[in-house]
Amino acid sequence: MTQTIAPRVRTLVLLLLAVTGALLAGAAPASAHAALTGSDPGQGAVVDTAPTQVSLTFSEQIAVSDDAVRVLDPKGERVDKGAPANPSGTTYTVRLLSGLPDGTYTVAYQVVSADSHPVAGAFTFSIGAPSETSVSVSAQASDDGPIGWLYGFGRYVSYAGFVVMVGGAAFVLACWGRGSGVRAVQRLVVSGWLTLTAATLALLLLRGSYTTSGAVGDVFDLSLLGDVLQTKTGAALVSRLLLLAAAALFIAVLFGAYDKREAEEKRDLTFGLAIGGTVVAAGLAASWAMSEHASQGLQPGVAMPVDVVHLLAVAAWLGGLTTLLVALYRAPADTPVGQDAVQRFSRLAFGSVVTLVVTGVYQSWRQLGSWSAFTGTRYGQLLLAKIGLVVVLVAIASLSRRWTARLAEAPAPAAREEKQPAAAGGAPQARKGDDARAAQLARQRAAVENARQKRLRDADPNRFGLRRSVLAEAGVAVVLLAVTTVLTQTEPGRTEQEAEAAASASSSSSAPTGQGTGAVTLNMPFDTGGENGKGVVTVDLDPARTGDNTLHVYAEGPDGQAVDIPEVKIALTLSAKDIGPLPVVPDRVTTGHWSASGVQIPMAGDWKVEVTVRTSDIDQVTVSKNAKIG
Repeated sequence: MTQTIAPRVRTLVLLLLAVTGALLAGAAPASAHAALTGSDPGQGAVVDTAPTQVSLTFSEQIAVSDDAVRVLDPKGERVDKGAPANPSGTTYTVRLLSGLPDGTYTVAYQVVSADSHPVAGAFTFSIGAPSETSVSVSAQASDDGPIGWLYGFGRYVSYAGFVVMVGGAAFVLACWGRGSGVRAVQRLVVSGWLTLTAATLALLLLRGSYTTSGAVGDVFDLSLLGDVLQTKTGAALVSRLLLLAAAALFIAVLFGAYDKREAEEKRDLTFGLAIGGTVVAAGLAASWAMSEHASQGLQPGVAMPVDVVHLLAVAAWLGGLTTLLVALYRAPADTPVGQDAVQRFSRLAFGSVVTLVVTGVYQSWRQLGSWSAFTGTRYGQLLLAKIGLVVVLVAIASLSRRWTARLAEAPAPAAREEKQPAAAGGAPQARKGDDARAAQLARQRAAVENARQKRLRDADPNRFGLRRSVLAEAGVAVVLLAVTTVLTQTEPGRTEQEAEAAASASSSSSAPTGQGTGAVTLNMPFDTGGENGKGVVTVDLDPARTGDNTLHVYAEGPDGQAVDIPEVKIALTLSAKDIGPLPVVPDRVTTGHWSASGVQIPMAGDWKVEVTVRTSDIDQVTVSKNAKIG
């Protein structure tokens, strides 16, 4: 509820549009919430020969487990070996078994992006020609099942607990000091603390299964919990629990020593509580900012403080609104929430809305990057829904302002009524030895009088209208918080569009290897017959077209380790045109690796690549494969 918002709504909307336009017009590349931007072989590609490895390139650094990338043959059997490697930047590779037959292969991956969210996907490529496969290409993400739903619900509950706890305490300190003694307000703030604490513990337990298997049975796996504690998200959750201990002390002082102070003493204590409470609240907000979208992508050093301020503004507005609603409905007649408190909250709420506009515009620019992302991505669509809910909330707040103004102008019904005369004989006269009975009668009369005053207060049409409008605001706020929670788990529009562009570029260039589109890779098993004479020799020819080419040769033993052999020779033959054999003698680079540059391919066609491998003075063999070059 915002008393002073209505006259300034148009100004806020114009400011929002102007700043948004300026920011989006100058958008620069960024990423968050990792997405697959490229692969080798490409998605849907058909290669002539079996590759030795599969490479995946993401939009940002990711966390990978030993089982993060799986390559399955047409029958669903795994053909990858070893854990994924990170040779450079954001590219991750996994080695493949040698001698793979023709057919369609499925690459499935499940990783964790740097902003804490699990990312899963799958695609296919084919060797020789596409074939039928028993593997489904749909990605089975760990967050798709019940664990994902529980984790998402836990995030929503944690946000709600934070908002209620922080906003309720801020409302008491900044707007309604007498509220520290109202039992309903105390229960609300303590419930927020309990909710946030329980949700944080639940998220800590769910995190391991959420980012790996998605199995309910793994929730209490202590080894997974140990792994989680070593991650950035685990550290953030533990930090949140430690800060909640400090928040418990703050709440105890607010509803204990602070409530018992006189008005003059309260003013002295308010400043200290406000400073301490702000520090604890900012630390709690930072536990989200340091591990989610704000910590990755463009300008993280600016984005994280902005995210903290944004969360604090949300808590001050929506949490204060919830506390006001509870006070209007549950505050006792002798401690009503007055017009002064409502007006002070109006000013606090307006400042929160302005803060939300400024920080929200920056976050939107950072996560969207273009106008088209508003309607063309799920993140943008959710953001539009959030903006719409905020507009509705502000519109309802303008109605609340009118009820507040009327309430301030009209005297309360209780004040207009004549004071009820005391019962005949005055208060019950306690006889000697009847003190308990007298006290009980006094409490009953006080309760009756309090109920009468509350009925008179609630009968005021202006107060009734204010309660109804604030209740409507709170209802919209619940939906708004749910949309915000989903938004924090959604891939940012900027990243989604970058991934789509990369996938489009990949598909447009994913023609069969060896037709002028990229390097040719040939894997050829050899056996010279002598001791240690078995292995696999791999030939890479890049760019596999007419003119100059670079040739690399790799030799591996049966265990997949690089092996040194005395001599390797290459010969290229185009039988259809009677060209060749053209000899190539590569130079040794390192153990198991030879290369040659300036290899001339005079004509396109189906070339025979022969490799002569000599493992001793008398043991050698020649193996060959055909490749379309040019």
